[in-house]
Amino acid sequence: MSEAQPQATASQAGAEGLEARFPGRYLSLTSFRRDGSGVATPVWFVIEDGRLLVSTDADSFKVRRIRRNPAVEVAPCSAGGRPKAEPVRGRAELLPSEALAHVDELLARKYRVARIVVLPVYRLVQRLRGKRSSGTETVLAITPA
Repeated sequence: MSEAQPQATASQAGAEGLEARFPGRYLSLTSFRRDGSGVATPVWFVIEDGRLLVSTDADSFKVRRIRRNPAVEVAPCSAGGRPKAEPVRGRAELLPSEALAHVDELLARKYRVARIVVLPVYRLVQRLRGKRSSGTETVLAITPA
């Protein structure tokens, strides 16, 4: 038996543990302001290598807060952001832009129909509200405690 097999099994066990802790399609991601108050945002996510991966606008306020303070809380939630379990503390990091294509592929597999139907409607609503996207996406990797 090679050493790669036990490591792959441990990685799979970690991923299965995360899938059990974070079922569903939405994750409530809470980042913290300078005054310590939390701001929760429902986001789409995928699980890979023991981390929760999220793609978001690089100029969003959550990214600005995470750059300043990488401490976050995460919990499974509804599409409207209502938590379905107690939040878990974690640490977020911004991944290099090279990771974006891979994470987009993973998100496309998980959210096939939703990306076609929901995402354009969401972007239209954001434009109507006057919120413009920078067009630059970034990937957040969240490691729950």
